[in-house]
Amino acid sequence: MSKTKWKKYALGFVSASAVVLSACGGGEDPATDTGGQTGGAAENDGNTLEVGVGSDYVAYVEAIAPAFEEEHGVTIEVTERDMFEILEALPLDGPSGLAPDVMLAPYDRIGGLGQQGHLAPVTLPDDGRYDEVDQQQVTIDGTQYGSPFVIEALVMYWNQDLLDSAPQTFEDLEALTEDERFAFESESGKSTAFLANWVDFYNSYGLLSGYGGYVFGQDGTDPSDVGLNTPGAIEGIEYATQWFQEVWPQGMLDVTSAGDFIDEQFISGKAAAIINGPWGAANYNTNEVNYSVAPIPTLPNGNEYEPFGGGKGWIINNYSENLEIAEEWLNFVTNEENMMLLHEEYTNEVPANQHARTAIQETGEDELAVAVIEQYNNAVPMPNIPEMAEVWTGAETMMFDAGSGNKTPEQAANDAVQIISDNIEQKY
Repeated sequence: MSKTKWKKYALGFVSASAVVLSACGGGEDPATDTGGQTGGAAENDGNTLEVGVGSDYVAYVEAIAPAFEEEHGVTIEVTERDMFEILEALPLDGPSGLAPDVMLAPYDRIGGLGQQGHLAPVTLPDDGRYDEVDQQQVTIDGTQYGSPFVIEALVMYWNQDLLDSAPQTFEDLEALTEDERFAFESESGKSTAFLANWVDFYNSYGLLSGYGGYVFGQDGTDPSDVGLNTPGAIEGIEYATQWFQEVWPQGMLDVTSAGDFIDEQFISGKAAAIINGPWGAANYNTNEVNYSVAPIPTLPNGNEYEPFGGGKGWIINNYSENLEIAEEWLNFVTNEENMMLLHEEYTNEVPANQHARTAIQETGEDELAVAVIEQYNNAVPMPNIPEMAEVWTGAETMMFDAGSGNKTPEQAANDAVQIISDNIEQKY
């Protein structure tokens, strides 16, 4: 695959840390001017469907809109506005008639907005485009509140100038740490051969899950059952602690800078393999790293690494006067043809549509997309209930306390679960 397409692909992704922690901004593209519209529906005569998207999707929506307009006899009005701004404003803009009819949301936001009554329930097409995991991403309390659109998952990047092939197991990664090429000069006995930002829970969850840990019980729906201190989860934390204490430089324990440190080591050729999301590719392309992408290697216990499966789905403003045609839009924008168009001509994100995913895998031309799909097949949908907000800080502290030696892995896990559970009980 050309570097141009790799870069185009990577720029299509919203980083998972941004999904969890902050809004992603985006500049306007003069080629996709929307008449200065910045949010807020125009007076609707019943024949207009307002589609609210960020700047990265405007051209795509405008490209597919004419076919939908012709089939349904409506006009598509595109509102260009940051996805997170639209979602934050929905509780007020929806009832006042200022929100778009349809918009996008990260999967982990859909459940809460649905529970709060801001999203209209939908019925997903029964044509094989979604499997049970896809449906779980947009379902809460047995009701579906959106249509899966794109998927993402952490993958492994490896430097082709440093390795002949992708590591297959974590034993392979451990062996790399004995290679003097990757010795960290500032700290004796430490190695940067393989790096993963495990103090950040989004990145470390796949390790804990692969060992048998989980966030909430009943497939992420029972916040009274926090599974971060199960025997399996503790075993995963113990394994991470070995890397923090015996292999990695101290900077890997700094959650604010570890991600940048990992990128610096990979770009400079001092790290042979790293774990990151598809959004990382743009930076590696810019710095002309000769990298390849593969699923994350098998864990020492023989299980697969099971990261959070993320992405975005289309949702419907429950206050819209166009609910029926809005659901038709969701079915239309997520069909195989339109999903392949998005992937091949616009953002290069990986479609949630199973038929499109299969086509991408069969061609095998897009290595990053194939790796994301393969890893996503082992991913765990992030809990989409509001209580998930209480997990991040507690789990981050857990990984730091264990990795730094402040507490044993078991103590760190038990204390984190207690804090998370207490916060949930107090707030919900």
